[in-house]
Amino acid sequence: MTDLRTTWPQVRERQLAMMRLTCDSLGHILRGVSADEARALRDGDDGWSIIEILCHLRDFDEIFYKRAVMMLEEPHPQLPGYDHEAMAIERAYQQDNLQEAYYALRASRQRFIQFFAALSPEQWERGGVHPERDSFTMTDAAMQVGLHDLDHLEQITRVLAGR
Repeated sequence: MTDLRTTWPQVRERQLAMMRLTCDSLGHILRGVSADEARALRDGDDGWSIIEILCHLRDFDEIFYKRAVMMLEEPHPQLPGYDHEAMAIERAYQQDNLQEAYYALRASRQRFIQFFAALSPEQWERGGVHPERDSFTMTDAAMQVGLHDLDHLEQITRVLAGR
């Protein structure tokens, strides 16, 4: 039987690689999307536009980072929840600039990857209480970023496939 403690560093490193790759993949996908398409193409009649999805990714990258910092600095904190629909309206995602939003996501992601890469094995085990998932560790946080990215990459590519 394999000792799982010896594989956790590999799992975590792969999660960081996924964070890089999903952000890079998003850039490749968006390369052929005009600003007009990013505003017009939506995930269904009431769904988000591509620019709104991108701004959501950018802003939630920051939210995920702040939650991770809280877990590092505080003993098992209650992590804040956010209303992503309200944020899209309050921050006027539909009027945002596609390239600026993507570059802001890339910068945020680089900081996030550096944050995770610097964690000790003990710090990876630190946790908090997630507003939707209860107990939540740094490893869970890293996995959430990758899954969140993949969910929205699928969404954007589905929207683009329906042009």
